[in-house]
Amino acid sequence: MRLLAETSPWLTWTLSPLVLAGAVVAVVFFFQGFHRLRRRGRADLAPWSRAALFLSGVAITVFALVGPLDTIAEEYLQTAHMLQHVLIADLGVALTLVAVRGPLAVFFLPRGLLVPLAHTRWARRALALLLRPWVGYVLWVGALVAWHIPPAYEAALVHPVVHTLEHLSFVVAGLLVWTQIVDPTGHRRLSVGERAGYVALLFWTGQILAYVIAFATEPLYDAYVDQPERLLGLSPLTDQKLSAVVMMVEQALTLGVAFVILYRIASTQRSGPAAEPAG
Repeated sequence: MRLLAETSPWLTWTLSPLVLAGAVVAVVFFFQGFHRLRRRGRADLAPWSRAALFLSGVAITVFALVGPLDTIAEEYLQTAHMLQHVLIADLGVALTLVAVRGPLAVFFLPRGLLVPLAHTRWARRALALLLRPWVGYVLWVGALVAWHIPPAYEAALVHPVVHTLEHLSFVVAGLLVWTQIVDPTGHRRLSVGERAGYVALLFWTGQILAYVIAFATEPLYDAYVDQPERLLGLSPLTDQKLSAVVMMVEQALTLGVAFVILYRIASTQRSGPAAEPAG
């Protein structure tokens, strides 16, 4: 449902009960775990900075899905659509996972929900499969590539259910790969060096798709070509090339920062043992 649809698209918000309900549930889960840790005297494991990070991640995701960006992405500009996707698949999930790393990740689910899930064999097996690094990578690449194939892209713009599935797939794929990068529960499925390599692999995979879009000689998606109102005066081809630049820059910032942090940690770990005898 569009709100203020009769005005400028820059002021149009989307009423999405599913998105809003999901955000409320996520925030409630976070703060019940946050409160439980602080009540046990472990405010050091649940500082308010973590709450700010989590709320920022949720806010970015919600804004991308229900704010004016959603209307502009769906009806006017491919650049806005690309920005929407990278916000929900990268920045939003990255901030929330960084916020819950450590004991907060264990306390995130209420005990009444966590215990039954832990004792459900199929749930444990499904989660173990999804959290394998290669599975996350394949699903991430699959979502990234599949939804940029013109028929699938156009279908998502036309059919609300398909559009919802598209967004859900980006969020889930983003959660899976960023779980490997952040390792919030400390399972160490990958070493720090391997996590840095994983980040590099994700970055270059995304850049390949961005270059394909950037160097296309004609618009790939008819929906934007047929739009008579050109926001910001962008032609369909210029809009398409700019969308690729958005993807390149966003991934350079999010994945680039993750790579630098992990590389520095890996370098410190390698040099640490050698430096100890000299001390």
